[in-house]
Amino acid sequence: MKQAKGARKVAAAVTAVLQYIAEREAVGPVVESVSAPPLSPPCPAAAWGMTGRQDAMLFRTLWQRRLTKTW
Repeated sequence: MKQAKGARKVAAAVTAVLQYIAEREAVGPVVESVSAPPLSPPCPAAAWGMTGRQDAMLFRTLWQRRLTKTW
């Protein structure tokens, strides 16, 4: 009996999705009247910022290795 209930739920879900798709197709394509703003050019990489981040990560790695006895 449980399989029949599960099959009915699946059939109801599939039917609902198919009905939703049919309604969307009947309405037609949705055209947005507002255009997207133009994309700004990507920022160039900041060399000093990258160097500082790498130094911080290296320091953290060395600190962790010093604290653990396995390294």
